[in-house]
Amino acid sequence: MPDNHPPAAVPLALTPAHVARAHREVEDPPHDPCWTLLTDDDLDALAHDLTANRPHPVPIFAYGSLIWNPGFEVGKTRKATAPDWHRSFCIDLNHWRGSPDCPGLMLALEPGGSCTGLIMEIAPGTEREAMRAILRRELVARELAQNACWITVETDRGTEQALTFYAGTVGQALVHLPVVQQAQRLAHACGHAGSGAEYLHRTAAALAAHGLDDPYMWRLQHLVAEEIDSWPAPGAPIGDV
Repeated sequence: MPDNHPPAAVPLALTPAHVARAHREVEDPPHDPCWTLLTDDDLDALAHDLTANRPHPVPIFAYGSLIWNPGFEVGKTRKATAPDWHRSFCIDLNHWRGSPDCPGLMLALEPGGSCTGLIMEIAPGTEREAMRAILRRELVARELAQNACWITVETDRGTEQALTFYAGTVGQALVHLPVVQQAQRLAHACGHAGSGAEYLHRTAAALAAHGLDDPYMWRLQHLVAEEIDSWPAPGAPIGDV
């Protein structure tokens, strides 16, 4: 099966014009109203538990949006591969970048294969602020606090441990769809934070810019572009003709 785009050398099929066409305003809460949001004290306690007796500066394994929007002060970066994990749009999403009437999908790591990404070290001296920012963004609520874990990665330094999020997800509604159906969801889904197409475009573009190869992401962005190109009008929701 063709990759549909190698990193960097060839422009992505999914473009900013596709993203603009897929966008629509959706009024929804930014998170599940049933969740208990993490307080600063919760974040500090969780950060302590996660980083005690672990490498410093704290290495974060970024494989999705953290690559293009880390939201914390980054120190050194380096390429990394997570063996026995692969990217998968498998978390059912009815808020944030989806809605109850047009659900989307969130990216996670699932067992098997391998995943290229970046180690992004937290800049020394910013640990408290950085960990608060990362955990508030990635985990949001107490119900999701177990979705942070340390995994083994391979870098030019050898075998390392790095902190990542949504690997072996806990407390999430998972959905395993054929890649064509994943593309359908990502093309149509929008929420408070934007569209699935925007997320995919930014992530694929960031991977390509860093020379990080992932045939799954190349095929998916190609399929989303094809789906958007087939629409009779901008932002046409599923079922419209």
